[in-house]
Amino acid sequence: MAKLIVVTRDGTEHEIEGDTGLTVMENIRDAGFDELLALCGGCCSCATCHVHVEAGASDAMPAMSEDENDLLDSTTDRDATSRLSCQIPFSDALDGLRVRIAAED
Repeated sequence: MAKLIVVTRDGTEHEIEGDTGLTVMENIRDAGFDELLALCGGCCSCATCHVHVEAGASDAMPAMSEDENDLLDSTTDRDATSRLSCQIPFSDALDGLRVRIAAED
């Protein structure tokens, strides 16, 4: 399994073993992080799985869709590193990916 590093809102860093058959959101949720609400369950319709992705990791991720971009526009904590974790398939290419859970809107 590949490693996924999750930084919670208080700045605490956690390293988890990620399942490459799941999305980043599913891995974070399944590891028990309550801060990541993921209310829509991964349907790209709510932005409650907003994370900030460590710079340089974007090359191994799919491009952002228009729907994802529109949803991120509705958040107050958006920046150049923002992504919806439900839209990032976790793969071996993302081993060591570091994401920070975004502030709650």
